[in-house]
Amino acid sequence: MPVAEDGVPTRDIAEAIGRSLGLPVASIAPDDVAGHFGWIGTFFAMDLAATSAATRELLGWAPTGPALIEDIDNGAYPAGAPAAG
Repeated sequence: MPVAEDGVPTRDIAEAIGRSLGLPVASIAPDDVAGHFGWIGTFFAMDLAATSAATRELLGWAPTGPALIEDIDNGAYPAGAPAAG
């Protein structure tokens, strides 16, 4: 999925997912991330920004859909839905 916006914090994504599932979301101290999430906690702890600048420039692509948090809040990713592939 192309990225239409830059720098959406993981915390904001987690809060939106929590809202959509009706689940509480809690902050995890940086030193506790790996212990809480296991090996994937390493990725959550990294500052990995995504951008579509190269795609936009190369292909002349201009995103037209909703922003990620808006999309989650509007139910675009329902619980139990099969993953796209």
